[in-house]
Amino acid sequence: MRPAPGSVLARSSIGAVSHLLAEEGKVLGPVLKAVYARGSATGDPSTAIGERTQMIKAAIVGLGWWGGIIHRELASSEVIRPVLGVEPVDAARQVAEAAGLETTARFEDALERPDIRAVILSTPHKHHAAQIVAAAKAGKHVFCEKPLCTTAREMDAVVEAVTAAGVQLGIGHERRFEPGIIDLRARLAAGELGTALAMEGNFSQDKFLTLSPGNWRLSSVDAPVGPLSATGIHLVDLSIALLGKPKEVWARLAARGSPFANGDTLGVMIAFESGASALLTAILATSFMGRIAVYGSQGWVEIRDRTHPEHPTGWDVTVAARGKPPATHSLPPHPAVRDNLEAFGRAAAAAAPYPVSIAEIDTNVRTFEAITRSALSGKLERI
Repeated sequence: MRPAPGSVLARSSIGAVSHLLAEEGKVLGPVLKAVYARGSATGDPSTAIGERTQMIKAAIVGLGWWGGIIHRELASSEVIRPVLGVEPVDAARQVAEAAGLETTARFEDALERPDIRAVILSTPHKHHAAQIVAAAKAGKHVFCEKPLCTTAREMDAVVEAVTAAGVQLGIGHERRFEPGIIDLRARLAAGELGTALAMEGNFSQDKFLTLSPGNWRLSSVDAPVGPLSATGIHLVDLSIALLGKPKEVWARLAARGSPFANGDTLGVMIAFESGASALLTAILATSFMGRIAVYGSQGWVEIRDRTHPEHPTGWDVTVAARGKPPATHSLPPHPAVRDNLEAFGRAAAAAAPYPVSIAEIDTNVRTFEAITRSALSGKLERI
């Protein structure tokens, strides 16, 4: 499917994108300095990995809160190393440069540099599709933060572009790379929990209460279902990874604990083709809470986050098999964000396949779109 004439995807993406990064770059000052202070890029990005794979040089596009975390996480990676940051806001560039990262205000610079093989997008999601298409046309592999797109039309254009260019596509769903989730998927695959019946998930935080009212994350236009694009999308992705292909959704959105125009409390029910279901909540007006539980005919597993994934401190996991008392064990901190990016880097270098398929990414986007429709209409929506 080709973009409609005059649409954001049909317009020249390269020249139009640079100034659009300014919104994300407004998250500056002490927050950015604290993020970058926890690590900075070191070493020679051209270092070879073994005898097969050479390190992937990358550009981070968007040096706000999460862009800074990505730079920190890849500071000593031997798989993928940021060598350029793209950010139009001077103050954000200065913070990144102090941490050892070369910067530019122009997206075109990243696409035109032959030594840069990948771009990592940490920008407002309304620009993702156009940026991915532009990067793919320039022959760059693309890792994009969530949500990758918000509509099936955008996703069709992305698939067409990355397929035609033969580049790797990665997605910022690092929850799949957490040890507890990996173990849970293995238990399900081995039949240890029996038939998967249902999943419960909650990912809530109150970080957005400190944002200015004009921030794009609080916009009813740019992020019409705020809790979904902020945290809920991670739960949607996990439900797809654990339960398969969804077929219909019902969602309720409300503003209960904040003045957010795009809501602060979201509840979602997803029905899957297998007959399983997922009950998901995402709240932006309460203290951090992260939890998922999967119930099977032979037992259940619950995973609780100790802290926000920004700075993971571990997880508490309870496993309950039929006929046995629940047993709880703890898992230590693990760099899931880095694992995801390095898996993308290995795939870009053709060293190993990326573990999140384009089909799964596509399903997530279509489910995101259906949840958005349902949250705004109050109706059951087909995917």
